[in-house]
Amino acid sequence: MSSLLEERARRQAAAWERAEAIREQIEHLRERLAAEEELLSRLVITRETVAEILDQAAGPVEQPSGGVAVDGPQRVDEAEGAAPDSGTSPIGVMTVLRWRPGLGASVLPRTYQDVLEVLVDAGGAMRAKKIVAALGLPVRAAKVEGLRSKLKRMAERGWLSEDAPGLFVVTEQVAAQLTR
Repeated sequence: MSSLLEERARRQAAAWERAEAIREQIEHLRERLAAEEELLSRLVITRETVAEILDQAAGPVEQPSGGVAVDGPQRVDEAEGAAPDSGTSPIGVMTVLRWRPGLGASVLPRTYQDVLEVLVDAGGAMRAKKIVAALGLPVRAAKVEGLRSKLKRMAERGWLSEDAPGLFVVTEQVAAQLTR
């Protein structure tokens, strides 16, 4: 009978050790979860801040020198009234304006101008992956997804249209203006 009691004690000790190891794993996972939640919180705040900055930079702002309203791409430090060399952050944000008659592609950042050129040359709708290749960039998921977000932004702002999901083409009005 002593062997039965010894076996029960051995099993109880083993179960206790396994339970303790699981408790340690749970505590480690709680710490990892807390760290990830903190990172997620900071990223959400960053996204909200960037969206706020972009919203402010996209609207007409007053130039510090002449008081003339400008409705175009601007550096954030200019939009906030600080001179670019005043010791403020050198980081600038370029925005994509809504297309309107008479607005040329020159108001767009260079990358967006290149996209328009590729699509005009193609003469039809293209997918993001094909545009990445036509731009001479490496066809990797990160490049394709980054360009896809730019294409969506251009479609939202009237430069392109998305005829079918994922197929982008220059709008007729923009194409007519670019081919003049």
